[in-house]
Amino acid sequence: MVKTRSRLLEAVHESARDLYETGVIDARRMNEYDILCQPPVPDYSAKQIKALRLRHHLSQAAFARALNISPSTIRQWEIGQKHPSGPSKRLLQILERKGLEGVL
Repeated sequence: MVKTRSRLLEAVHESARDLYETGVIDARRMNEYDILCQPPVPDYSAKQIKALRLRHHLSQAAFARALNISPSTIRQWEIGQKHPSGPSKRLLQILERKGLEGVL
């Protein structure tokens, strides 16, 4: 489900890392490369969202509270009526990668 970085982005990031280590670019600029070279946030299907919630043994209400959204939004996601966007997709990715501790 999680997309990997492209080879081009990996090469750019590696070059930036080398420039940072030799002092050509500063830490602030390196942080910008770190952010810009991240892979895109994946899309989550209704089935994947429900599976993620069940993996953490959460009710829809508890899942909604952990993500700071309404329970009706969770219901709509899980039946495919709506789809998470932007910040919500990022929170789902963090939950998937780091567990509940990552979003609480």
